[in-house]
Amino acid sequence: MRVETEGAGWQAGPQGTGSEGTAARGAKSERSAAPGARAESMRFEQILIEPAYRKVAAAIGERIVSRSLREGERLPPEAELARQFGVNRSTIREALRELESRGLVNRRPGSKLMSVSRPQHNAIAEGVSRALVMHDVTFLEVWSALTIIEPPIAEAAARARSADDLASVAEASERFTALNADTGRAVQYAADFFRCVGRATHNQVLGLAQEPLLQLLVPSLQVMIDKVPQARLRIAAAQKRIFQALELRDAEGARTWMAKHIRDFRKGYEIAGIDLELRITAD
Repeated sequence: MRVETEGAGWQAGPQGTGSEGTAARGAKSERSAAPGARAESMRFEQILIEPAYRKVAAAIGERIVSRSLREGERLPPEAELARQFGVNRSTIREALRELESRGLVNRRPGSKLMSVSRPQHNAIAEGVSRALVMHDVTFLEVWSALTIIEPPIAEAAARARSADDLASVAEASERFTALNADTGRAVQYAADFFRCVGRATHNQVLGLAQEPLLQLLVPSLQVMIDKVPQARLRIAAAQKRIFQALELRDAEGARTWMAKHIRDFRKGYEIAGIDLELRITAD
């Protein structure tokens, strides 16, 4: 006897036979799995709601970065910005604080209005230095990075330096030679010599790449200069050689002597017993 099920057209039987039985079992399996599968397909990612002040900061920041707002231009008063964005003045104040922390705006002395500014190199470098410390970089990594970037910087400086650049490098070298008795000053003057060479390239990218490493170099250099008696003399001698190469526009000589100068730091670290695998800390 044939029994027609509603819209199915299958032949009835105890368990179903052949392909019909297999299809029936498959349909039953699909029905049992369906609720879990449907629940999975109905899941949605949470919507991240961005605070209004960040949207305001992003909108103003975009205008600054695209140069629609130029350095030195004054922003409208807080009340006017609040009206334009349709938010409270407190939201505008939070947005301006965020932009100020990023170096994109500042308040000039005697002015109530914020002005567009450019982040200063030192502020950018400090942010990068902090980030590197948080990523647990070691003294060895900083030293290795310096061996990679400083010789080409010296080479570029020999080609691009002006008379004023050469005078700045000479002054930095003379300052280190004459005033290195105090360790703190000696370390700062040693770092300043690298900065002067970097500025002589007239390449802002190289200067920005160099500065975070110099800031991280200072702690290890201070320990090394204190513990290695000949360190001051060797640094002064290397600076003199680099200056002479710059003066002669000897790009290869400048590169070679800068490479020797950086390699010499490692020898000093080893004599001082500094473990280069140690992570640099914020102290």
